[in-house]
Amino acid sequence: MTDQPRPSRFSAALAACPLVAILRGITPDEAVPIGLALVDAGFRLIEVPMNSPDPLDSIGRLRRALPTEVLVGAGTVLDPATVGDLAALGADLVISPHADPAVIAAAAAAGLSAVPGIFTPTEAFAALSAGAAALKLFPAEAGSPAQLKAMLAVLPKGTPVLPVGGIVPKGLAPWLRAGARGFGLGSALYRPGDGPERVAERAGAFRAALAAAAADH
Repeated sequence: MTDQPRPSRFSAALAACPLVAILRGITPDEAVPIGLALVDAGFRLIEVPMNSPDPLDSIGRLRRALPTEVLVGAGTVLDPATVGDLAALGADLVISPHADPAVIAAAAAAGLSAVPGIFTPTEAFAALSAGAAALKLFPAEAGSPAQLKAMLAVLPKGTPVLPVGGIVPKGLAPWLRAGARGFGLGSALYRPGDGPERVAERAGAFRAALAAAAADH
């Protein structure tokens, strides 16, 4: 792998491309072709949710096939035991829909970057205290940019918060203006059965929309 600590690698990957590809439902045989298409499109953060078919197999294949600057991990991580399985694979990311301090602490102790789901300041501060590398505002479609802006006013300066849930290319700009540092992309980027070409097309659309929104920000 690399001598650079995983949390530093997370910051570098987020700075290079603040878009997390969420490959919910992908199979192990599909994982590497899709992953390579995303890397070619500039993505540096790839998540395989644990409620996908054989997720650990997919994550292992991606980790072995992709460059070290691309971080690979699991989403929908619900218990600390899964963190151990991910660490054994050399995975980088532990992403959850909720803020379980035990999962966050296990990830931090193993040197993996934890990105727990939060929706309130109480959850956000607890997650940061447990060792979260970033926060996932989830479900974003139930929140708003105004909510994010208010939360960032009280969180430690520089806390990365990534809206996840219902994110589409045309919706990036309001979140960026509110202070979002990145986004998790689900079905608008990948749906089960999509091929590499289709995913590459959608990835390009997100990159273009991000560049346009950042230019106006």
